[in-house]
Parts: sequence; C-alpha cells; structure tokens
Amino acid sequence: MHYDNDLQRLADDVGSDKGPGLMAKVREWLKSWRWFCLFVVAPTLLATVYYGLIASDIYVSESHFVIKAPDRRSTSMSSFSSFMQSAGLGGGQEQNSEILGYLRSRDALTDISRTINVREIYSAPEADWLSSFPQPFHEGNFEDLYNFYNEMVFVGAEPETGLTVLRVQAFRPEDAQELNKGLLGLGEKLVNRLNERIRSKAIAEAQTRVEEAQARVRKARVELAAYRNRAELLNPEQQGMGVLSVSNGLIAQEASLRAKLAEVERAAPNHPSIPAMRERVAALSREVAQQTGRAVGTPGGIASKMSGYESLVVEQEFATQVLTAANASLEEARAEAVRQQYYLERVVEPNLPDDAGLPHRLRSILAVLFACLCLYLVGWMLVVGILEHAPDD
Repeated sequence: MHYDNDLQRLADDVGSDKGPGLMAKVREWLKSWRWFCLFVVAPTLLATVYYGLIASDIYVSESHFVIKAPDRRSTSMSSFSSFMQSAGLGGGQEQNSEILGYLRSRDALTDISRTINVREIYSAPEADWLSSFPQPFHEGNFEDLYNFYNEMVFVGAEPETGLTVLRVQAFRPEDAQELNKGLLGLGEKLVNRLNERIRSKAIAEAQTRVEEAQARVRKARVELAAYRNRAELLNPEQQGMGVLSVSNGLIAQEASLRAKLAEVERAAPNHPSIPAMRERVAALSREVAQQTGRAVGTPGGIASKMSGYESLVVEQEFATQVLTAANASLEEARAEAVRQQYYLERVVEPNLPDDAGLPHRLRSILAVLFACLCLYLVGWMLVVGILEHAPDD
C-alpha cells in the first residue's frame, strides 16, 4: 500500500499546486520505484508503442493438402504390385514426410526463388524495420534468408484431420497467397519426380529380369545344341524308338529263320542249305545285339545319353517359362508406368487474406507485461532474501 499512498500524496500535491516541493517528491517517488519502472513499466511502454504504433501487419495465407495413392483394389496382388509396395512407398505417408522435409529445406527456398523474389517479398516497404528482412544485426545472406523463411513459412501435419497444412506469412496479402501457391507447385513437382523415380526403378528391375532370362535361354539352347553334336543325337527318344523298331524287326526275322531251320533239321538233317541257314541266323543274332546295344546296355547307347539330354531340355523349357513371365512383368510395369502412383490433392486452396492475422497486439503487450512483472518479482524476492540474511554490520 506504500505505492498507493505515494501516488495519492503526489496527486494531492499536484491538485494543491505545491510547486516547490512537487519535483522533489516526484524524484523521490521515481527513486523509490526506479527498478519497477526500469524492469516493468519501461519494457511495457516500449512494447505498447511498438505493437500499437510501429509493428506492421502480417497476412497469413493457408492451404491444406494430402498425398494420395491410386486405388488398386481392382487389381490382384501381382509380382509387380508387390515390388511397387516394397520399392516404393505404402499409402503416401513416406511421400508426405518427404514433401514436408523438402518444403522446409534450403532446396525449396532456392527453387521458389527462381520464380518468386522471396527476398523482395520479405523486404516490402510495408514491413517495419524490426520485422522486415534483413533483420537488425544480420548480413542479409542466403543463410539469414533461410532462417527468416523458416520463421515465416510453416508446414506440418494435423493429427486430427490427417491433412498437411501450409501456412505462409507475408507483409502483403497477395504476396502470402503467391508464395503459398508457388510452394504447393513445388510440392506437386516433387511428387511427380518421386513417381518417375519409382516407375523408372520398377521398369529397370523388370527389364533386368528379362535380360537375365534371355541370357539363360540362349545359354540353354547353346548347351543343348553342343550336346546334340557331341552325342550325335537329334532326338534321343525318336532315335531310340527307331533303333528298337529295327531291332524288333530283326528279332522277328531271326525267330522265323530259327523256326525254319529247326523244321529243316528235323525233316532232312543232311540238307545242304542247313549251314547257310545257320550262318544266316547267327548274322541276324549279331545284328539284333548290335541294334539293341545302340539303344541300351552300352556306355555309348542312347539310354545312357538320355539323362544329360533331358536335363538340358528341362533347363531350356524352364528358362523359356522364366522369360515368358519376365516379359509379362515388363509389360505390366510399362502399363503401370502410364498411371501416376502418387499425387498431391489440394483440399484447401491458398486463400487471399482479407485482414492481418498477426501480430496479436494486445496479447503481445500483455505477454511482455506479465514476463517483466514475473522477472521483477523474482528479482525482488532474491534481493529481499539476500538482505535478510546479510550481517547487520
């Protein structure tokens, strides 16, 4: 209450026009409350003057967007779709993170500066000297511009809606809207680049599989041709059937001749044709054994060469099937490349603000008053505590 009594006495003195002692009392009052005036009243007055008279209006343009992927429910989970989900990104969440990181980066500032003069926007004559770029005690280089850009541009996700918010501040409403549109355009271009990267990777992977399958088919065919030349086989199965057919014919002839020889020997044991008939039976027997040996039972027979031939044929057929599947996958990848895997959908277009959204003048003044008052009270309690514990002498 000491402060109120002093003010009351000072008001009484002013009202009663006690001239000579008035200035002395004012000086005494100021001396008593000099620290309060220095740490609370003066900063609050400065904040009131700045936010009430000097601080320039700041306009905020806001837009909302979301990264979406096309609906693939109509197609089955093919090998290419599985590859796209593994090589690409699931439902647009990772792409959204990449967009956020890009719009906050120096690359985004560099890219947008090619079409929009960001430095001129934030150096507009409407801005006061404390708010405009370059700020006091800054050189105005690119690094300073990037830090200022991050203070004036906010991009982040809204957990409630799942949308991404792009909020741009500027000293003129048309500048805020123009910069917001430019940044959205950069985000769309980045999504297109991500799509192109995913498509190129998918097609390159499918093309590599086709080339590997083609090389495998060529190798299988060359090895099969070399084996045929080396083994003197064109088609072992058909050749074996031919040899067995000839052998069966010879066996039938031998059997018929043996029956005839037996009949002659019973009827006329001394018939002069018997030696010739026996020689003919022996010759047929040797021919049958030779023909059978060409098919089975010998290291050089057709049966011993069948395993190697069949292995090469199976390899060739399998390689051909792999090549067919790889070609189908490549065609699917090319068809999928026609579509856009991910796209940026604008939910709320950048608005042209009618009124300044910043600064919050009264709120800022009250914040300065409250902060200064807290600091003053903390300092006053510290001083009182120190004085209470100080020695009397």
